[in-house]
Amino acid sequence: MAIAWTPDLSVGVENIDSQHKIWFEKADQLFEAGKSGKSKEYIAQMFDFLDDYTKQHFKDEEAYMAKIKYPGIDEQKKLHSNFISELAKLKKDYQESGGNISLIINANQMIINWLTQHISSMDKKIGIYAKTL
Repeated sequence: MAIAWTPDLSVGVENIDSQHKIWFEKADQLFEAGKSGKSKEYIAQMFDFLDDYTKQHFKDEEAYMAKIKYPGIDEQKKLHSNFISELAKLKKDYQESGGNISLIINANQMIINWLTQHISSMDKKIGIYAKTL
């Protein structure tokens, strides 16, 4: 179920691509931690990191879009906000479940699916737009 960043997911904006790569690595580490039975505390730290990193990445990405006057910025902001809410719900569900492994698997799947779909359908448009400038 684990998935790695691949060149076909490149947006063409170095900072965004490098952050996406780290995001994939951390999502994979979360999945592996759950699969290998790491402590609840370790997994909670992974969730905290993903939560913080996601917010920072979205902030950076939105600042870049504002800088280049990207026309799709409002839609991106809405999608980013929705993802942050979903991630917060997963984190809360994990805490309340007492460390349910199936929740980790579902979290990983949701994160990876969102990443690949969002990058492919939305973030690539940022790179395409940036090349026209």
